[in-house]
Amino acid sequence: MTHGRNGKTKPLNQNRMAKVTIEFDSIEDKEEMEMCLNGMKWYLLAWELDQYLRNRLKHENLSEDAYKALDETRDKLHELRSEEGLSFD
Repeated sequence: MTHGRNGKTKPLNQNRMAKVTIEFDSIEDKEEMEMCLNGMKWYLLAWELDQYLRNRLKHENLSEDAYKALDETRDKLHELRSEEGLSFD
C-alpha cells in the first residue's frame, strides 16, 4: 500500500513494469551503450546456439568425433555462462 496525495492508502500496481534510465557522458560511450541495449539479443543468440547444439546431439546420427566436438562446445558454452552467473531459465 502507498499513500496518495490526499493521505488515503491505495494498492500498489504490481503489474507495472520497472523503468530503467541509462545515462552516458559522451558520444564516445556509444559502444558501451549499444552493449547495454543489445543484452537481450545476446541472450537469445546464446540460447539459440545452445538449442541448436542440443538438437544436433539428440537427433542427428553423428560420427563419434562430430558428437564429441559438439558436446564439448555445448559444455564450454554452459561453463562460460555459469562463470558469469548467467542462466537460460
